Amino acid sequence: MSEAVVVVPYEEGWRSLFADLGRRLRGELGGVALRIDHVGSTSVPGLDAKPVIDVQVSVASFEPLDDFRLPLERAGFVHRPGAELTKRYFRERPGGRRTHIHVRRAGSFNEQFALLSRDYLRCHPDRAAAYAALKHGLAATFSAPGQRYGYVNAKGPFIWETMQLADEWAGEVGWEPGPSDA
Repeated sequence: MSEAVVVVPYEEGWRSLFADLGRRLRGELGGVALRIDHVGSTSVPGLDAKPVIDVQVSVASFEPLDDFRLPLERAGFVHRPGAELTKRYFRERPGGRRTHIHVRRAGSFNEQFALLSRDYLRCHPDRAAAYAALKHGLAATFSAPGQRYGYVNAKGPFIWETMQLADEWAGEVGWEPGPSDA
């Protein structure tokens, strides 16, 4: 059974945790990783979040898997195969600091979704604050262990509304992903 959902106030230390991890991953992955980015709520300054560092590694192709699986395993992460067709997912080893690594194809919708949503929330603190308030409310509603999927699903309408706003904003400002974070 999964643990309870806990949303905590933003921690400035998340940036340095990612910076250290990003350097380590870049050292292991080299040019296999076209981008290594801090994504998710911990990548948005001031946004309360579950204390999980989300990393997106962009690759040219999912095959051969060992091109990125073996370096990520050397870096301390475990491949979690599943039914997901648009990414490959890795987690920390048991006892390690909670980290999610999402390997996605460069240029794919899912890769761009993560980058655009992050950049939009960084530029729109009012929307980020609304997201934090929603997350706190949902964490209270889905507070029992095993209710993580209810929490995730309940955020869906807000996330899709935010992405519609982000898409409009991207068109207005000519958004493109900036340089890789690591």
